[in-house]
Amino acid sequence: MLWPSALTEGRLLRRYKRFLADIETAEGLETVHCPNPGAMMGLDAPGSRVLLSRSDSKTRKLPLTWEAVEADLPGGPQWVGINTMRPNALVAEAFRGGLIAPLAGYESLRPEVRYAQASRVDFLASGPAGPCHVEVKNCHLLRRAGLAEFPDCKAARSARHMRDLAEVVEGGGRALVVIVVQMKAEAFDVARDIDPIFDRAFRDARAAGVETRAYRCDVGLDGVAIVAEIPIVTPV
Repeated sequence: MLWPSALTEGRLLRRYKRFLADIETAEGLETVHCPNPGAMMGLDAPGSRVLLSRSDSKTRKLPLTWEAVEADLPGGPQWVGINTMRPNALVAEAFRGGLIAPLAGYESLRPEVRYAQASRVDFLASGPAGPCHVEVKNCHLLRRAGLAEFPDCKAARSARHMRDLAEVVEGGGRALVVIVVQMKAEAFDVARDIDPIFDRAFRDARAAGVETRAYRCDVGLDGVAIVAEIPIVTPV
């Protein structure tokens, strides 16, 4: 996936109120939209190099969006995608390219489909084998070299999604969780010390038959794309 516009480079001054960041660019100080509600551990150090996309929408108060940061992580510096709105589009693109192996044979992905009592699944895959509920999770936490983790803060909504997907499978359906790691990593695990409730829900869902896959991305100046599956090392 190419970035949606020519990117502006800058240096992070501060991130605040979760969805705002002050960035020093060649044109001066800019307040930009930070499309990430999480803790962004290790990704918001002042002085970090960042990439910003620009929207031409006249209704937006902040035309610039923070897309990626060059973070000094265990194992060395690397570009990390921080925009939590990108993973669904990345999965759709990878699906069209045949990169999501468990969805081989499916013909289409319908976004934002209601299910359970109060949930929306990111995609409902359709094909000869019947429907598959597909939930996408964004991951950008790396505290040990090579090991991506989720979540980076309490994730009650994500835990509910795991329980709802388990009910889908227990009712005879199929469900798949796709974890999009917007950085280079060799494996994925749940950050159980950050959110033990999500950890329990994730393990229970897997035990119920919910399929889980993790994919790492290449992130750079030109764009971001899913490139390879990585193992999930969470104990069953």
